[in-house]
Amino acid sequence: MPTDTTPTRAPSGSRSLEHPAREDIRLAEVLHALADPVRLRIVCALAAAEGELNCADIELPVSKSTCTHHFRVLREYGVIQQLYRGTAKMNGLRRADLEALFPGLVDGVLRAADLQAGRLREE
Repeated sequence: MPTDTTPTRAPSGSRSLEHPAREDIRLAEVLHALADPVRLRIVCALAAAEGELNCADIELPVSKSTCTHHFRVLREYGVIQQLYRGTAKMNGLRRADLEALFPGLVDGVLRAADLQAGRLREE
């Protein structure tokens, strides 16, 4: 998935989506996006896929409209990139951009999420 560092502007009538440029991504916003359990689950699924996933490929315990909200927050805060391929909205983790800005953050969050999941299974 491309990790374009320039903002994507949606022309009128277009199906492209707006993304922040790399230099506009802020740590507080990334952490806010990752603090929600549903959004963290999306990020973990995208990281595990090591590529693009359709929104429907990630099983989430919330309504479709709530899923849309969570994907939008992740996109607007620079955590994921979304683009249309035909009628499918494809999602990918902006790992290269996040690693360049906040070295080790994504891997640390993924490790912590995995450890937490293991602890919760044991309880």
